[in-house]
Amino acid sequence: MAEQFTLRDFPLQCGTVLPEATVVYQIYGELQPGGTNAILYPTSYGAQHTDVDWLVRPDGILDPSRWGVVMVNMFGNGLSTSPSNTPAVASPGVYFTHYDNVRAQHALVTQALGIERLALVYGWSMGAQQGYHWAALYPDRVQRLAALCGTAKTTDHNKIFLYSLRAALTSDPAWNGDRFEGIPDRGFHTFAQIYASWAASQAYYRAKPYLAWGYDSLDDYILRGWEAGYRRRDPHNLLAMIDTWLRCDVGDNPIYQGDYARALGSITAKTLVMPATTDLYFTPEDCEAEAALIPDAEYRPIPSIWGHRAGNPYQNPEDEAFIKGAIAELLSQ
Repeated sequence: MAEQFTLRDFPLQCGTVLPEATVVYQIYGELQPGGTNAILYPTSYGAQHTDVDWLVRPDGILDPSRWGVVMVNMFGNGLSTSPSNTPAVASPGVYFTHYDNVRAQHALVTQALGIERLALVYGWSMGAQQGYHWAALYPDRVQRLAALCGTAKTTDHNKIFLYSLRAALTSDPAWNGDRFEGIPDRGFHTFAQIYASWAASQAYYRAKPYLAWGYDSLDDYILRGWEAGYRRRDPHNLLAMIDTWLRCDVGDNPIYQGDYARALGSITAKTLVMPATTDLYFTPEDCEAEAALIPDAEYRPIPSIWGHRAGNPYQNPEDEAFIKGAIAELLSQ
């Protein structure tokens, strides 16, 4: 059952102070006293905890019979404070950063849950971005970090992808320059096509695995496998999460004052950096370069044609087994 943690007078990095900021979370398994078995799992772009909690199961990647898994919904995802549920953050110039996400999550973990140190922060995509921020901002609170298919700083090439997503939505006639006045039908359609093209590799589309899942064509797969999912999200929230992703930089905060390399060098957690070999926007080269800046990091790419989706392999037993083995090894150390 999902729970809420509310912070009063919470200052966002953009300068806005929210009278209330709410983090929605769910705990899988049982936390031991002091949270000695606690794993934190932040959500990824467009996802709510029930979309990505499939891997938290007995004999899964994260086993709730052994670990207390705290899945936290990041700001902007429609459950925690978001444009769709908080008018104050739907205003021009108001945005969330991962510095905001992680400060709020830290308050939840320490104040509400009494966790002294996290055994692991596990994150995929934007969840990995939050994981890097956790390990840099609170090194004494994070024993291990597993960063799957994500970087600690959004690259310029990645930003182009995000600009195209934002343009797809805001080019729709329903956009009035500040808000959507209706459903951006054309925007959602273009958005899904762009996302599908980047999220899996060229080899994936040559292999056409989606035909075995009941889709009868590429167009059917994009429509029902991609567009339908994003249509379940408020488009203002999709924009808010894009803005967070665009601003991702582990060094951009009062602690590190823009020094990205110093932020990564301050991470003391035993770190597993796991890109997919075919990820088109969190590339292996970018992830390997970051791993080299972290004192106790192992670079272990996922050998997969699934591209970015290899990091969330709910239809992909081979990549799931690879990740499960790597996480089991990390947790044993």
